[in-house]
Parts: sequence; structure tokens; C-alpha cells
Amino acid sequence: MTFAARLTRCPIPFEPARIEEPRARFAALAPEVRAVLEGAAGCSPYLAGLMERQADWLEAALAGSPEAALDAELAGLVALDSEALGPALRHAKARIALLAGLADLGGVWPLEQVTGALTRLADAAVHHALRALAADEIRRGKVPGAVPGDADTACGIVALAMGKGGAGELNYSSDIDLICLFDETRYAPDNVQEARAAFIRVVRKMTAMLSDLTADGYVFRTDLRLRPDASVTPVCISMAAAEQYYEAQGRTWERAAYIKARPCGGDLAAGARFLQTLTPFVWRRHLDFAAIQDAYDMRLRIREHKGLHGPIVLEGHNMKLGMGGIREIEFFTQTRQIIAGGRDPSLRASDTVGGLAALAAKGWVPEADAAELTELYRAHREIEHRVQMVADAQTHDLPTTPDGFDRIARMCGEADTETFRSALHARLERVAELTEGFFAPGETRSGPEMSAEMREIVEGWRSYPALRSERAVAIFKRVQPEILSRLDRAANPSEALRQFDGFLAGLPAGVQLFSLFEANPQLIDLIVDICATAPGLASYLSRNAAVLDAVIGGDFFAPWPGTAALVEVLSKRLEERADYEARLTSARIWAREWHFRIGVHHLRGLIDAGQAGREYADLAGAVLAALWPVVVAEFARKHGQPPGRGAVVLGMGSLGAERLNAQSDLDLIVIYDADGVDASDGPRPLAARAYYSRLTQALVTALSAPMADGRLYEVDMRLRPSGRQGPVATAIQSFRSYQMEEAWTWEHLALTRARPVAADFALAAEVEEARMAVLAAKGGADRVLPDVAEMRDRIFAAKAPDGAWEAKIGPGRLQDIELLAQVGALRSAAPARRVEAQLRAGLKAGYLTREDEAALQEAYRFFWRLQSGARLLTEQPLDMTAIGAGGQAFLLRETGASNLDGMASQMEGHKDRVAAIIARVLAA
Repeated sequence: MTFAARLTRCPIPFEPARIEEPRARFAALAPEVRAVLEGAAGCSPYLAGLMERQADWLEAALAGSPEAALDAELAGLVALDSEALGPALRHAKARIALLAGLADLGGVWPLEQVTGALTRLADAAVHHALRALAADEIRRGKVPGAVPGDADTACGIVALAMGKGGAGELNYSSDIDLICLFDETRYAPDNVQEARAAFIRVVRKMTAMLSDLTADGYVFRTDLRLRPDASVTPVCISMAAAEQYYEAQGRTWERAAYIKARPCGGDLAAGARFLQTLTPFVWRRHLDFAAIQDAYDMRLRIREHKGLHGPIVLEGHNMKLGMGGIREIEFFTQTRQIIAGGRDPSLRASDTVGGLAALAAKGWVPEADAAELTELYRAHREIEHRVQMVADAQTHDLPTTPDGFDRIARMCGEADTETFRSALHARLERVAELTEGFFAPGETRSGPEMSAEMREIVEGWRSYPALRSERAVAIFKRVQPEILSRLDRAANPSEALRQFDGFLAGLPAGVQLFSLFEANPQLIDLIVDICATAPGLASYLSRNAAVLDAVIGGDFFAPWPGTAALVEVLSKRLEERADYEARLTSARIWAREWHFRIGVHHLRGLIDAGQAGREYADLAGAVLAALWPVVVAEFARKHGQPPGRGAVVLGMGSLGAERLNAQSDLDLIVIYDADGVDASDGPRPLAARAYYSRLTQALVTALSAPMADGRLYEVDMRLRPSGRQGPVATAIQSFRSYQMEEAWTWEHLALTRARPVAADFALAAEVEEARMAVLAAKGGADRVLPDVAEMRDRIFAAKAPDGAWEAKIGPGRLQDIELLAQVGALRSAAPARRVEAQLRAGLKAGYLTREDEAALQEAYRFFWRLQSGARLLTEQPLDMTAIGAGGQAFLLRETGASNLDGMASQMEGHKDRVAAIIARVLAA
């Protein structure tokens, strides 16, 4: 279908201009097409002039498709030198502007295609100008070491399109915002300054080629002021200098600008690499709610500078910067992208419509709001285009006369100007309504009445590290009344306030967290809940406040995904990091957030202690499964691939039994099979035994080494063959022989809980086969029960219970039940690893009566709930006074007791019953 045949939209003609020659030529066109052409000419002197000057070209363009005409114009620029390029670009600009204007008014192209065509022209103009001018510098011998072929990449210069150009959203009269850099790594250090001087000349000449007004018009006004420190730096600087600037001085508005940044001319590959290095600057690792205040302040400064305050009056209203205008929607979108884009790359769309869609898909903006803002944005941009189309003026202001509004209304296809004005005013008001609440800081209100003791605590907050800066104080002043009001509603307000005071005192900084509270008041409820219930968790939060990012990430309260899904997510995250240290850091941040999630779910009763124990174990297993290949790959880079069949990491103890608490360490052993291979084959080869020992040490370091983001887990490897005296990694042949010939009964008991958590499947199956063979061979030995009785006495003699509420250590408590469960699994050679299943194995094998097994299961549930809850509440031995009323209420809920006396009575009853059962079983 020809271009003319597709021009079916028919704006109402507005005093058609005199375009006699084109009108005569187009007399044969369909009436609706002529109406579009004459209406466009009548409404826009700019388009009328273009039609007169480009009549021959327009006639040819109408015979085909607008897409083909666009492609042909851009193709004609490819081989031109700098002398011919300037005039050719101006002719191309006139034709493509005319093409886009008619396709826009005629309804042939939607907004994105119109702005896309103008952006393609800008990209081509910048690229070909850089190419041609760089070729001139090469011919003059001004670029050290350069050859003619280097002109294709402009000798390492790249132009970054910023703003609307970067987003592919250029207007008819847009200027183009560029940042011009050069890749200094292409040149010897002694030649960089000479190359830099040549590149400054290239960029200046490019700007003149595009911006200067000649008899043929101009191409694009070019603005280079977005570059780093524009008042003192030249128009082209090295990428290294730019990176240093952003690292040391980059501001929020520059981060927002780089959301839209895109290489558009010159060395595109170097530009892409530079943008990749800026990722940590633009996209912060944590949720960045402090950016809201920066955006709010920026909006106010723009309005004050432009004099755009006050109610919306259509006459002369600025569609871009005025209230309810385009910039409001862009700021709304970009600020939310900055907040969350560091955690979620899917939110990093450069265009406004794409950004809104991505934010809605992830729940950062309600879908209905995003859809409405998208329609409002498109409508605003259409008005902006019509205003600029009238006379090719770089303006965003609405007309100030009735005739001017008539003109714009007709260009939008609206016959009734008053209806047009009313709809436009309503759209501006709606944009202001949807966006203003997001930016405007909340008003400060008064808090609750406080006692003298509480006032003294609050007055001391100003001395804390988190409130050192005036910005932190200003934000906290707005959220403090809400915090105090919610603390006042706690079961014990003064106790909750003291716990919050401890949390606040431990914060190293406050701006980000207080901004997070201001934007998400529901987080205050969570903090108050934690402070009133779990001081240990509050202390953890003060050291790791960034985990709160996860709470508003969208799926914090979703069902538990399971180990396989966790491994997949973490593995993908680790693959995205460039180096080993970054991967370890990423694993720590990820695991810390999931660890916090489990604790919050447990605290709030969304899961019970049993489920929490399973989730903590799932998390640890996922970390090991995802991190083990990373550790192996890093070790192999230095020492070659693992000799033989590789190794399997076995989870022992509570990890093997899939029952961890909030403070559990990890019991691990590593078993390998060199399969007859003596040594690795790499840059620094190692003998097989040394290889696997050092690989195991590398794993332990990866898990337990303290880094800026903490450590993953403490690791205990004492359950390996021969304990502390044995090698940290054991060959599978040695493992079999040791377990069959040398191991003690306690080592066979430990084996009942061994579980592969990271390994090659075939080797893991072989280790499991060996485990079951050991249990079958050793479980029936006469020495098992006497050895267990002796071991039990040693345990009790070595460590007394930590206070009256000790749930783990001591006769009849948790460890005692677990020991007896392992006896049941060993004696019956059962594959079960979990305590409950091992107790059932003991019942099935006849070592326990049905009544004994039921009593042990009930006691185990009680002690586990008490132990798991206590470890969530505090890092210290459980002290009912120290955990306060909130913590006590949590433990009462967990254990099903009505009060502390009732819980103590339950504890004594379970303890005595369990101790009696175990003594009877071991005596038998």
C-alpha cells in the first residue's frame, strides 16, 4: 500500500496555505489524502514550506511507503565526506521531518514510530559526522597511529545519546543531548593528549555541522552540557576521566540521566563497555528511596527557575515542565526505576512507556495507574508535537490566543476547541494528581504523649550516627511521629521504645532507611513488631538494614519456593557478576535477605518452627549448591580442573537432617574420587590429595570469611574422618575403609544424618551407597548402646545447661532426643535423616514402644519450637526478663502454653519423660 493510500486521517483544514504547485501535482490523490496535505499546510507554515521545497521528493515518497522513504534517505548518507555531508544532512532533515509530520497527522505512524524516525535521523547524523570528521583528522596526521579504517569507529570517540534521544523519543524540534567520550586505552599513554586534542576538534566541528543555520536550514541543535563538570571540561574527555568523576562526584540527576543513555555514534562497542562500567553508579545495589527527595528538590528548582508555580492555566502552559506536564511523568517513572532498578534489571527500560510497563509488571506501580499514565503521556506528547510542528520552534508552551488553540485543536482532529481545551486541562490535572503524592514529602505531625523516661530516650537519638547529617535529621523528623505512634500501640510501649532505641543506636547511617520508611509506612509496623518481640532480630537489622529492601521487593510474603528454585535464582545472580569477589558478595546479600525473610515469617506466625527449620536448611543447601561450582571454577582457573570424578559436599548434623535455626552453623565434610588421576593439569598443578584439601579450604573461606557484607555461615568440619586430625577432604576409598574399620560409634551415628548438598549426581549416589553399607554393617554391633550411654555421660559432663530455659543441652532435652533418634536409624539401617523419621524407624525396628515414640515426638516438637524461637529472639542464652513481654508472648504462642509457669511445667514434664525413656532404651 502506498504512503498516499494510507493517509486516511483527516484533520480539519485550517486556512490552507498557498502551496499551488504541490496542490496541482496531487490533484489526482484521494480527497481525504488531499485534505490531510492541505490541512497540514494550513495549520503549519513550517510543513507548508517543506512541501513547497520538497515537492518532487514528496511526490515520489507518496508513491511508496514512508518506511522505504526513510530508509532511502538514511542510506544516502553512508559514503559522504565531511564537505558533502552537511548539506545532505539538512536535506535529509527536511524530508524526514515532512515525512514524519504527514505520517503523524495522517494517522499512519503512532507516537513511537514518529519519534523513532526522528531519532534514527539523529543517530545517523551524529555517527556519519563523527566518521567523516575523524577521517579528516587521520588524513592530516593528527591522530597518532590511526589508519583510514579507524574512521569507521571515529578513532575511539563515542557519542552517548542522552535524554529523549537516548530513549528514542525525539520531538520535531528537539535538540540532541550528547556526551562525547573517547577510549583512551586505544592509545599509548604518551599519545593520549595529542589524540584528545584531535577529538575535541572533531566534536566541535560535528556540533557546528549539525547546529549551524545555513541556507539549507539546520539538522539538530546539539547540547553537550550533560558531560561531567561541563563548566570546566572540554567537549570530549576520556572514558577514564568520566568514570572517575561519576565515582567521586556523580549526583542523582546524573544517575537519572544515564537511565536513557545509549551509544549513538562513533565507537559503539566502546560506548557499551563504558555504560557497563557505570552500572554500579546508575543502578545502586540497594533500594534507593533517598532518590525521591532528590527528584522532588529537582522539580522544585526547575519550577522556580522557569516560574512555573501556581494553578494550571492553559494559555502559555508549558507542556514539558509545567504542573501536570510530560516531565512529571518522566520523573515519576525514572525515580521509581532508580529506586528498584539496581535489584531488578528488568526495570531498566530507557523509554518512558517501556519503563511504566516494566514497573507495573513488577508491582512498583499499580497497573491501572501505569496504563493511565501511559495514555496521558502519549496524549501530552501529541500536543507537544503539534505545538512544535507549527513553526519548527523549540517550544513546549501552549498558545496564548484563541486562534492558536483553534490551530492545535484542528491538528489533533478536534472540531470543537472548547471540548479540546476541557479535555487537555483534565489530563494535566490528572497527571498532577497521580504524580504529586509520590514526590511531596509528608507533613510533620505530632506524636503521642510520652513519659519523662521515654522523652529522655528520644532526645538522645540526635547523637546517634544515623542522625549525623542534616538530611537524615530532616527525613527522620517527618517519620518520627509515625514511629512513636506505632511503638505506643505495642503491648509494652516503654519496652518497645527501648528496643527501638537499641536498633537506632546500631545503625551506621540513616538517610536511605528513613527514606524507605517515609515511602513505605508499612515497614514501620514491621520494625516495631521486631523491636517489640525479637531484640536479637532488631540487633541483626541494625547491622544489616539493607535486608529491608527485600520486604518491598514484591514477593517477600509469597509461598516458599523450595531448594531447586532457590538454586536457580542464586546461580543466575552469580552468573551476572563479573568476578569471584563480586559473586561472593552477591551470595552474601542474597542469602542475608532470604534468611531475614524466614525470620520475619516465623515471627509473624506465617510459618511454624518446623517449617522455619526446613526453610533455613533449604537456604543453606541452595547456597552450597550454587556456590560450589563457582568455587571450583575459580580454583580450577589457577590449578586446573578437579582430577578424576570430582567431589561431593555432605551436609552433616542439623543441615543433613534439614532442620536449622536462625543461628545454626554448618557441619560439612567433603569426599572426592580422583579415579586414579595423580594430579591436576593447570597453570599451577597440584597432587590430587592436596588439590581437594585446598579446594575444600577455599569453600570454607568462601562461606565463612568476613567481608564487607558479613559472612555466609560458620563452618564446622570436625565430623570428618579422624576429626581435627584428619584431612579436610577424604578420598571415597579412604572414607569406606575408615568407616568400616576405624570409625567410632559416634561417627556412625553422625553418618545417619549425612546428606549430599553439592555434588556430581553419580558420585553422590555412590557416597550414599557407601553410607547405607556402613549403617547395615555397623548398626547391629553389641557396642552401639554401651558406647552411646558413655557418650551421653561425657556430653552431660562437658557442658551444663545454659540456664533454666535451655532447650538443647542436658538430659531429656533436644540433643538427647536427636541422639536416640540416630540410634534408631543406625540400629535399623534406615535411610531416614530427619529426627521424626528416625524415631519412627526406631518404632518400626522394635526399639521403641508406640507410647515412647509418641512421647518423644511430642517432646521433640516442644523443645524444637522453644530452641528455634529462642535463637530467633536472642543470640544469648534464653533469659525471659531480657526478651521482654513481646518475646515471651512469641514463645508462649510457639509452645502452646498459656503462661510462663505453664511452659516451665511442660518443659519439666517432657524432660523427665524423655530422660526416663532414653535410660530404659540404653539399659536394654
